Amino acid sequence: MAAQNSAGIQTLLDAEREAQKIVQKAREYRTKRVKDARSEAQKEIEDYRKQKEEEFKAFEKEHTSGNKAAEEQAEKDTDKQLEEIKQIGQKTGPKVVEDLVRAVMDVRPEVPNRIEQPVA
Repeated sequence: MAAQNSAGIQTLLDAEREAQKIVQKAREYRTKRVKDARSEAQKEIEDYRKQKEEEFKAFEKEHTSGNKAAEEQAEKDTDKQLEEIKQIGQKTGPKVVEDLVRAVMDVRPEVPNRIEQPVA
């Protein structure tokens, strides 16, 4: 009977070792799957980020081209207005200077007419 008990115990120990091997393989498999899932998720995140960056660049390019055209038009308008101001300055500049000199040199003091005395 002792031999039979010993054989039964040995069978149980063998079964326990086999179960431990199965559990260890399952843990390794789970760890591997978690690592694979993380790397897949990271890859998907990178792909999504690249896609959104490309969309943003396309959006930015589309909308900045309109700004460049507006900037160029504003530059042309500004240059045109500056040219007009210079031409007006060349035409009326000497007369303005003459009027200023006359106003400074020909002083005619006048006494103001006061109807009421200011109250202090």
